[in-house]
Amino acid sequence: MVDEKSTLKRLRLLPRLFRKQDVEKLTPHSAMFLSRAVQKGLIHRLNRGNYVNAFLYGPPRVEEVACFLRPPSYVTCEWALNFHGISLQSPVVCTAATLSSAVGRERRIEYQGITIEFSKITPNLFFGFTRIEDFYMATREKALLDTLHLRKRLANPDELELEGIDMDALHAMAGKFPSTVWKRIAALMKAHAYQSIL
Repeated sequence: MVDEKSTLKRLRLLPRLFRKQDVEKLTPHSAMFLSRAVQKGLIHRLNRGNYVNAFLYGPPRVEEVACFLRPPSYVTCEWALNFHGISLQSPVVCTAATLSSAVGRERRIEYQGITIEFSKITPNLFFGFTRIEDFYMATREKALLDTLHLRKRLANPDELELEGIDMDALHAMAGKFPSTVWKRIAALMKAHAYQSIL
């Protein structure tokens, strides 16, 4: 009972998402503390060294976990397009653009039935996102550009709702991307304008 009270007392000092280093500041036996808390279902292990304070705070949003795991990062591509209502398809992969080099298939993690993946982006393209609650989300325009840059194409481009795109912001941002991305955006906008006339 004393041990459980001590564990809960320490958990109250930890945020919703925390790292092993945070626990090391609270107890000299961090590995044992973490192991026991996981076994009791008080915390959830995301991957090596990263945890959710599940018992006290409940599960965080997928976007929050993605940004926590690879700081600095922001959510983009299909997940952001769906978040903004541009794509109506529900993605099963949440992509976080990051400056970290810890990316690739082997760095993906599964969380609440969603695959979180990380894509490295160059510092000069690390812009165009806003803070929402406890995570960062690409703007509509940046999510569109990131998708064309990282994926080389858009899934079902004829089904996209592009009316909410700020064309001035899109053009300003596109100028910082390689010319291939600019050409893909121009082709997309031309096709979309043609469809709108029909």
